[in-house]
Amino acid sequence: MTHTSASASPPAKRRLDFQRMNEIGLLLVIAALYIAFWYYANNFLTFRNQVSILRDAAAFGIAAWGATLIIISGEIDISVGPMVAFLSVCFAFILKSGDGSIVLAMIATLAIGAALGTIPGVLRAWFDVPSFIGTLGLWSALGGMALYMTDSVPVTIPPNETLDAMGGEFLGIPFSAIVMFILFAAFAFISRKTAFGRSVFAIGGNASAAHLAGIKVGNIRIALFVIAGMLAAVTAILLTARNGVGDASVARSGLEFSVISAVVVGGTALTGGRGSILGTLLGIFVISLIGNGLVLMGINSYLQPVVSGVIIVAAVLLNIMASRYGAKRQLKG
Repeated sequence: MTHTSASASPPAKRRLDFQRMNEIGLLLVIAALYIAFWYYANNFLTFRNQVSILRDAAAFGIAAWGATLIIISGEIDISVGPMVAFLSVCFAFILKSGDGSIVLAMIATLAIGAALGTIPGVLRAWFDVPSFIGTLGLWSALGGMALYMTDSVPVTIPPNETLDAMGGEFLGIPFSAIVMFILFAAFAFISRKTAFGRSVFAIGGNASAAHLAGIKVGNIRIALFVIAGMLAAVTAILLTARNGVGDASVARSGLEFSVISAVVVGGTALTGGRGSILGTLLGIFVISLIGNGLVLMGINSYLQPVVSGVIIVAAVLLNIMASRYGAKRQLKG
């Protein structure tokens, strides 16, 4: 006689327990950072500084939602920094050369982002080119193209009230942060409550088994990179609105490393099959808090990456230890 149960299967339950322990660990890390920087960094808890943290988080947090799903699926995307730079330049040129329609410029930029994202997706799905290689090619090509198109000079954009509003604040909260949180809710729902989200986890866990189960692995992979390209476009539009220029220097700012660091610190496994959008959100704030606090403490700019790296590794180790402890308790129970 077959026995059925409404409870989660053991692997799924272990994954949920890992995510829960990881998120609790990240909350503890964030609390510890707030206490440390409150004590050592002047003006850390002021309202304006908290707004600044939100704005900095949104600068790479929006792109992190797409990166999370890509890494859960067992792939990687390292092209986001140069892609944002290239799309920022494209957006600025479209605004300057077109009829000034902000809506058309946004749609065109989103379409370019989607088309660029299709390239590594198709290379992976149709030609089995590793996503690291495909996005590495984009990283090099787009970074160089953005600098070539502008001669490393920022591209000014015409005055626009809509862009001014998008680059500013609404009720004291940066508009970009509001967009980040709206997209967080959307992607949290997609990853947990839709067939597409479940397919992403299945592909990351075992792509061959997912294919045998009827999941169109190639189509899902292409869709993930298209989504990442469109999120890069959203980031580029908001950064352009905030800075008032199309900025090719984003290609040299290491944006992609902030994105990947936030996803990994958030508990998403680089091997695929495990992760959560909530974990990435917490990882985003860990990265943003570290960067903000070190600046306020006056840490030498050359040492800041060193200190950030140590804290990030410590945060990841803490989460791994917490998850293992939780797994042991579950096995004993």
